[in-house]
Amino acid sequence: MAQAAQSQHGLLSYLDTDGKSHPIQNILAVSTLVIGVIAFVTAQFTGLHLLSSWAGLIGMITGAWGQLISATTAERFLLIIGLGASAVGFYLGMAHGGLFGGLLG
Repeated sequence: MAQAAQSQHGLLSYLDTDGKSHPIQNILAVSTLVIGVIAFVTAQFTGLHLLSSWAGLIGMITGAWGQLISATTAERFLLIIGLGASAVGFYLGMAHGGLFGGLLG
């Protein structure tokens, strides 16, 4: 019964809804969300297409890997939001100039 009385304290403890600690999955979920927000916000500016397209690509890869190893629904929720924002940022960045945007040719 001592386990029931313990409360988890930590910044990401609300993602561990099954009572077990998942530090790698939590970090992937939060980083995908942050990268997705960066990609989405920078995609609104055409001059930042390099940042938005690369951040979107990295966010989609991170989110896909996080979905493969996620353990709880809360982690999956953050991953899907981050994946969506990353995809929008990636596609708008590609439409505005792409991953290399004239740097190579």
